[in-house]
Amino acid sequence: MHRARLADSGEEVAVKVLRPGIERAFRKDIDAFYLAAQTIELIAPSARRLKPMDVIAHFEGVVLGELDFRLESSAAAEFAANTEKDQGFRVPKPVWYLSGRSVMTLGWAEGIALKDNEAIDAAGHDRRILGARVLQLFLNHALRDGYFHADMHQGNLKVAANGDIIAYDFGIMGRIDEYTRRVYAEILFGFIRKDYRRVAEVHFEAGYVPADRDIDEFARALRSVGEPIFGMDATRISMARLLAYLFEVTERFGMETRTELILLQRTMVVVEGVARGLDPRINIWEVAKPIVESYITQNVGPKALLRDLAKTARVMARFGPRLPAMVERALIRQTEEKPEPPPPNRWRHAALGLAALLIFGAGLWIGTVM
Repeated sequence: MHRARLADSGEEVAVKVLRPGIERAFRKDIDAFYLAAQTIELIAPSARRLKPMDVIAHFEGVVLGELDFRLESSAAAEFAANTEKDQGFRVPKPVWYLSGRSVMTLGWAEGIALKDNEAIDAAGHDRRILGARVLQLFLNHALRDGYFHADMHQGNLKVAANGDIIAYDFGIMGRIDEYTRRVYAEILFGFIRKDYRRVAEVHFEAGYVPADRDIDEFARALRSVGEPIFGMDATRISMARLLAYLFEVTERFGMETRTELILLQRTMVVVEGVARGLDPRINIWEVAKPIVESYITQNVGPKALLRDLAKTARVMARFGPRLPAMVERALIRQTEEKPEPPPPNRWRHAALGLAALLIFGAGLWIGTVM
């Protein structure tokens, strides 16, 4: 990132330039990760529920977006539009005519790095307020907008002279759909209220836990996760600790990795670390409670049901003229005779197995040569 000044207006800007060779280095690294994921799935079948190949594919897509500054400029513009009315928060806007695939230009953001506690104290800012604001802003963006900064570490945050928090570097952004937001909020809300039965029900309703598992046993396991944490001193209450305990529970109940939640969970841990770096005694549950309660009030219950029905009616109205034909085609497909499936091709399965072994052996050979 370089500081510059526009020749025509004198406006200060930040210019980000893609380093030469970075795409080639990334491709080499991602190929190694894919090989590792394939190896894990091959030698440890129990790890397949964690979907290592899907996880690597997810992060490949994320990082590929980070290597194209046109996409990052678009992310910055969308994030700025979403958060324009957020008090105490600021996002530099892109200068489009000076941005491209390998160069991005943003308005310059002057401020103190959020990791410099001494400078923050010297400037007269209250670190407790800043710590709470960082956490609440993240939750607001994730729940309200479904679009959040997924790389909110201290190096990407500043505090302005007036106390506003400034975010930059928008290469990694997270997006979650409305249904997932409701599930996420209900899980958080259930933990905050210690309603472990409801947390368990939400997991089953969302399909996160296989339907053949015992919901009462799962609720009991969740209680064993939540109660020790809520009994801790504020300095020891940790979202990272909660996620670590939950990971142990997922293995017991056969839960699979949800790739759509990976960035969200990762960012939760990072943001908690930023907030705790500003205020070591922050109680993340107390800070999160008003944001989650507000979202639940607006999006879970009668109001949400009416909105959902209205959306459904609008969709039905768009497809109204086509519905009779669609129903007729569906009924015809149901009544048609289905051809018998062909007998299994044993040679094909044998070939696939042999190919997997050859790939694995080649990977090991390459590793020893390199």
